[in-house]
Amino acid sequence: MLDTTTIIGTLLPLVRKDAPGGEASRSFVDLLAAAECPGLTARRRRREELTGASHDPIVWAEARGANVVDVDRNRYVDLTGGFGVALLGHGHPDVVAAVQSQAGRLLHALGDVYPSAQKILLESRLSKLVPWSARVILGLSGADAIEAALKTAMLATRRPGVLAFEGGYHGLSYGTLAACGYKVEFRDPFSEQLNPTIRFVPFPSLFSRDRSLEMARSVLAEGRTGAVLVEPTLGRGGVEPAAPGALVALEAMAREHGALLIADEVYTGLGRTGPWFQSVAMGCEPDVVVVGKALGGGLPVSAAILREEVARSWGSSVGEAIHTSTFLGNPLACAAAIASLDVLQLPETSAMIARCAAVLERELRYALQNRDLGVRRLTFAGLLVGVSIDGGLRRALSVCRQMLLRGYILLTGGVFGDVLTLTPPACLTDEQTLEFANTLALVLAEQRVA
Repeated sequence: MLDTTTIIGTLLPLVRKDAPGGEASRSFVDLLAAAECPGLTARRRRREELTGASHDPIVWAEARGANVVDVDRNRYVDLTGGFGVALLGHGHPDVVAAVQSQAGRLLHALGDVYPSAQKILLESRLSKLVPWSARVILGLSGADAIEAALKTAMLATRRPGVLAFEGGYHGLSYGTLAACGYKVEFRDPFSEQLNPTIRFVPFPSLFSRDRSLEMARSVLAEGRTGAVLVEPTLGRGGVEPAAPGALVALEAMAREHGALLIADEVYTGLGRTGPWFQSVAMGCEPDVVVVGKALGGGLPVSAAILREEVARSWGSSVGEAIHTSTFLGNPLACAAAIASLDVLQLPETSAMIARCAAVLERELRYALQNRDLGVRRLTFAGLLVGVSIDGGLRRALSVCRQMLLRGYILLTGGVFGDVLTLTPPACLTDEQTLEFANTLALVLAEQRVA
């Protein structure tokens, strides 16, 4: 049993030998299995079939910094940052203080009718993040903001088509699902209800740049495409950066053929990859930049940042808004986002992210390269890291499970599930990083492909 008075955040794992799967966890997982949609629990059963081991989840109870504690009081180091949300660390004190203060004053307002001060202040801040005149549409999730961007493209161009990329992941709501190039299995059950004018081409990585751009030009030349939707670096799709010059070329093609370029920076934006926006750092000037995840510091909020001239396609507000929701601009989430931006824009935060990324890259290269561990490739985009391994999904799931047993939380990614994807908090300590890299090397050695 862990000492519950321990201050967590910068500590190494402390996991019982029989964990995960203590009494409290089993009770919660049984409750989950009885209440949750079976399509989600079935995924865990499928993983058990692949690996021959239990894949019941740990149940989170507390998180601070880079540490997570489960309901059985086991302590972990989180290399996922809560799907990339906790760039500043779980429970950053400034974000927590802002949420606590706001909770005592106003939990909910009337969105687009009678907004809260926090909504207005956040939109003002976001509109100034890009180096051109911009307007903002808020959302609750990355998918929300992508859908706002796609609606904008339809209004601005009057064209229903979207050019998307293989391996791209933009969320699973209906508008974004149609443009999901991550896995066709996600789209197929709902295909008859999805936009039929979506076209996919290979992602313009270093290995497929020329073919991708040639196919993109051909699609755009057909004249039905109103939006080009692209991640500067594939996130869930396996941490694959776009090749140098690829986004600039896509921007030029989009302009030539009257389409909008939408940069999905839900994963890559707000400093995780180093620059404030990776697409802009690549020399691109998108028509729409979409942010989420780290924006709320743990609360659900996202935004589509639109060029001023593009935003005008929505017209002036008369009568009821044609794009809104009950919780649009929720005061609590907006207060958290303002506090997150305050911290993210500090020079010392940029320095912390850069240093953490450098240490993580150094330790992983030292521990994993030039050894017989079945590691094909390492990819780095700041604190967005991919470890591509041999053995497919089966081995990747086994590695993640063995790492969990040792106190490290990882996720698989890539179209074939064979990439260990890391989106850790920037407050990860040198000691946590070193121990993680060494433990991963040990587990990969134990899980060698026969």
